[in-house]
Amino acid sequence: MKADIVTIFPDFFRGPLDYGITRRAAEMGLVEIKVHDLREYTHDRHRTVDDRPFGGGEGMVLKPEPIFECLEPMQIAPREQRLSGTVKESVIVLSPQGQTFTQELAAELAALDRIVLICGRYEGVDERVSEFLADRELSIGDYVLSGGELAAAVIIEAVTRLLPGAVGNQASTRQESFTAHSNAGESDGPDSTCGSGGLLDYPHYTRPADFGGMKVPEVLINGNHQEIRRWRREQALKKTLRNRPDLMEDVELSREDKKILSRISHG
Repeated sequence: MKADIVTIFPDFFRGPLDYGITRRAAEMGLVEIKVHDLREYTHDRHRTVDDRPFGGGEGMVLKPEPIFECLEPMQIAPREQRLSGTVKESVIVLSPQGQTFTQELAAELAALDRIVLICGRYEGVDERVSEFLADRELSIGDYVLSGGELAAAVIIEAVTRLLPGAVGNQASTRQESFTAHSNAGESDGPDSTCGSGGLLDYPHYTRPADFGGMKVPEVLINGNHQEIRRWRREQALKKTLRNRPDLMEDVELSREDKKILSRISHG
């Protein structure tokens, strides 16, 4: 996969992208990340990338010319082809007004050959960039940052770790919070793990089994994989109900899940 980041602060990415899975994936050739300095595509002595919006208002807006000029040599496929899915590329504006970035979207982007992330700044980006150049707008949450750089780093991390080979044990990415899983809590065999099925992840414990009187639940030590799986599923359901009940609307519940929820509600 190729990932291009368009920003006025290219040095920002020397830190976030140089560690962990992202760095290892780049070294393995699984992802090629290029950071483009938007100011290099300006033509005045002040290297101006922003201007006041028409109609008045507070703050400044990123101008369209440098952004269009920056993407031109990238030879990105036409917007119509990207929107129709005939090419596996996406040009993304990072904006608080965008669609909320989710694990499902991370998986969708991980299946592409190339993504371009345009980091907004100030009061935003000239609307013609979203209307005629980009094919989607994304937001990492319902809050406002000073720019899209942090959001770009988050998206690169979330997408890169889903690339085949990026994570040592790729099966572990199917068991994380928010990850859809068709088995919906059922197990194909005596496996002590279970996919999250869109729920929050179950609790994890490690050694020592007794730390200052705080003990690991006995069920995790007894070696019965079916009991462990059922306990983990129950804990995931409890945690989701407690912390993110909104997620339950999209979770495919098994018969076992419904029994667990009935027990929780009556217990």
